[in-house]
Amino acid sequence: MTIVTHQSQSIPAGALCRLHHIALNVANMPASRHFYGTILGLHELTGSDIPSSLVELVKQGRVTNFRLPDGTILDLFAEPDLSPPSPDPTIQFTRANHLAFDIAPDLFELAVRVLRDNDVKIEGEPVTRSTGKGIYCYDPDGFMVEIRCD
Repeated sequence: MTIVTHQSQSIPAGALCRLHHIALNVANMPASRHFYGTILGLHELTGSDIPSSLVELVKQGRVTNFRLPDGTILDLFAEPDLSPPSPDPTIQFTRANHLAFDIAPDLFELAVRVLRDNDVKIEGEPVTRSTGKGIYCYDPDGFMVEIRCD
């Protein structure tokens, strides 16, 4: 196996400052809400605490959000028909949906450029939501990673 490396710019060390959220696919949303909210005691976001971009999905029972004391968010995505492993990274095949890293807003465009310069597989174009901007890409194993800013 040949590993191809590019001598290009990198995201500065320390720019990815904290884990913002982790999103898990769950087969049984009520059981998962009970486990994370009741058993583990995580604070479930309700009412105006739910990000506006997720309100409708929460109403539909397709997403549930929890906030840990350090501010990290745990998102649960209902995927009742979880797929088996697949070589296609665009097919959901694990219980984890993606890992999201915060970056300073003034470094977001640099991060996008670095991903592109390094031929990292990117899922679509950067997105802008009420919670900020983000770009989704895939690690070498096909696991989705988001780099996002407020």
